[in-house]
Amino acid sequence: MRSPVRFALAAAFLTLGLVAKTAAADGMKVAVVDVQRAVMQTEDGLRAQASLKKMFDSRQQELNKRQTDLQKQKEDIDKQSKVLSQSALQKKVDDWQKEMVELQQTFVEYNKELEKKQKEMTDPIFERVVGAIKRIAGTDSYDLIVDRATVAFARSDLDLTDRVIQLANGGSAGGSAAPAPSAGPVPAPKAPAPVKP
Repeated sequence: MRSPVRFALAAAFLTLGLVAKTAAADGMKVAVVDVQRAVMQTEDGLRAQASLKKMFDSRQQELNKRQTDLQKQKEDIDKQSKVLSQSALQKKVDDWQKEMVELQQTFVEYNKELEKKQKEMTDPIFERVVGAIKRIAGTDSYDLIVDRATVAFARSDLDLTDRVIQLANGGSAGGSAAPAPSAGPVPAPKAPAPVKP
């Protein structure tokens, strides 16, 4: 007896094979676009990345400073543990733990803020990139343009990413521009390292 998962996978591969054969037989015109790269390498995408990096660096510096301060406080508590009364020592430990929790909450808030800002800045660029893809599809009579991230392999001559970037930047859809250097997304701030009292 065949398992339902194996059957579903076999059916999916059979369907994919039939679609590919049909596309080839019908002369379907297909292309790929690296949508993420297109968004990030438009002029506005590069500006957004620079702005987000500046914001990220500022937040990371603040988190690093606060973490360094907390580490110094911990060292002071360790030094004073022999001379302070149990209640005074406990108060210092409690205060330190409270500040550590606040630092971790700040880290989470900064990540959310950075994600929200990135979405606000890149959503309009994404819409322009999709519009550029649609214009190229219409102009060059493409039947199907897929995101490069969703396919395991595509010949390089099927990649329209550079044309999409050029068109999204206000250029013409014809020709292919030289590939821009790859720029990745802005990293999230690093979480404060756990420090035990």
